Amino acid sequence: MKIFFTNETKKLDRFTIENEPIKSIDLMERAASSVTFEIISRWKRNTPVVVFAGPGNNGGDALAVSRMLIEEGYTLDIYLFNPLQKLSQDCLKNRDRLQTIEGLKFSKSVKPSDSTNTFPHNGSHFTEITNEFIPPTLTKGTLVIDGLFGSGLSKPLSGGFGSVVQYINSSDATVVSIDLPSGLFGENNTENIPRNIVQADLTITFQYPKLAFMFAENEQFTGEWKIVDIGIHPDIIEQTETKYYYIEPDEAARMIMKRSRFVSKHNVGHTLLIAGSKGMMGAAVLAAKAALHTGAGLVSVLSAACGEKILQTSVPEALFIADEQDSHISDIVLNRSYSAIAVGPGLGRHEETARAFYKLLGQIKRPIVLDADALNLLAGHTELIENLPKNTILTPHHLEFDRLFGKNDTSYERLNKAREMAIRYHIIIVLKGANTAIITPKGDVLFNSSGNAGMATAGSGDTLTGMITGLLAQGYHPIPAAILGVFLHGMAGDLAAEKDSQEYITARDIISQIGQAYKKLHNYRV
Repeated sequence: MKIFFTNETKKLDRFTIENEPIKSIDLMERAASSVTFEIISRWKRNTPVVVFAGPGNNGGDALAVSRMLIEEGYTLDIYLFNPLQKLSQDCLKNRDRLQTIEGLKFSKSVKPSDSTNTFPHNGSHFTEITNEFIPPTLTKGTLVIDGLFGSGLSKPLSGGFGSVVQYINSSDATVVSIDLPSGLFGENNTENIPRNIVQADLTITFQYPKLAFMFAENEQFTGEWKIVDIGIHPDIIEQTETKYYYIEPDEAARMIMKRSRFVSKHNVGHTLLIAGSKGMMGAAVLAAKAALHTGAGLVSVLSAACGEKILQTSVPEALFIADEQDSHISDIVLNRSYSAIAVGPGLGRHEETARAFYKLLGQIKRPIVLDADALNLLAGHTELIENLPKNTILTPHHLEFDRLFGKNDTSYERLNKAREMAIRYHIIIVLKGANTAIITPKGDVLFNSSGNAGMATAGSGDTLTGMITGLLAQGYHPIPAAILGVFLHGMAGDLAAEKDSQEYITARDIISQIGQAYKKLHNYRV
């Protein structure tokens, strides 16, 4: 699924309107229907609802949703903010449609003499705000629908609108935002004013996710978010270029390579994991198990001698290559050809290990996977990064990334830096997080849609390294290996959480569900 910048929204809508064809008010009606369906599927009809609508098309969406909810039997208190007495054409049409509802109480403006700040129990009430505003009481049981501003916002909210947002955020009400939380920019919020951004519990967004949804610091504003299809014309989606994508199950499923019935273990690759040291052999064990369960035919682990018994007992299917040193790796000799190599899980940063690693990088000519301590050993060595084989896969979390490429203040800044580094060094960066981003050497960014917070557990990254390397060994190109590995990893985590709970799962539970994740993806191909 493509992710478009919010400045493309009008272009997508306009093409749909002209080529479906459909009237703009009817496209708004379609969007409002999707939002209404989501609301009625979650909240009972006796839930008190307060709607805050702005003067633009986001406000028009909110007014259309209001009308539909009233028709479904909900009681609403609706506020349309129109201080300049200038509404967008479709917002105006939806205001007029609301006024035709029988029994709806309507007033032009709120004034201290004729307003009430309690929810009306004797029917829905519509108020158009042109001057003073006395806010309604928002209790814990109130559902607020935020339709103040959407993707057309170009500067931070301030003044009266900023105050309204702060009032909503100070309440205990549950908040649903339409398309975007009001005040949030769709991409870069570095210069935004956080206190003037609605803190939604649920954001119902149209057609595609917004880039801002992928950044950890914006979770406080978006809450849970859900995409609803409003029927944007497929031709304009296909024609409009983007560098940002959101990987869904069917897209990941299409990447799975079919195995020949006559395949042998040698045909599906020999993985070498250079991993583990005294006290950190678990990382090597997890990576080895993950590589095997992802489909690698053979897995060898080169590690400190102390790990031989641990590895051979925990993963009897794997081969073990013992270093001369008992506690750490001191030399890396490639005495045979391997289909794929990964370095890093539990490696440690001993001086001898570092020297052996740097020597290895001088010999490698094919893409490898670098994780954990391999990334830490690379930090500060630009000349080594410059000489990495093209399409080498780096799998840093945000701290490892900043050690490698410099401090970043925001996720947006870090993502841009990752794109710059991937292009400059012709590498693939797997920037791990809630929506892990796979950044390609062309600067494309593919965000993962699978996974959950329970995967923030020791060994989860080692498991991912093993999975990606196992796919590389089977002959996957590095880019689909990274994408599919990340997606399978997340889906296995989701299945593990579904089986037990997010709090319960460990890296071993993720590995135990790799097979089920494959089966689930295979079903998308039927």
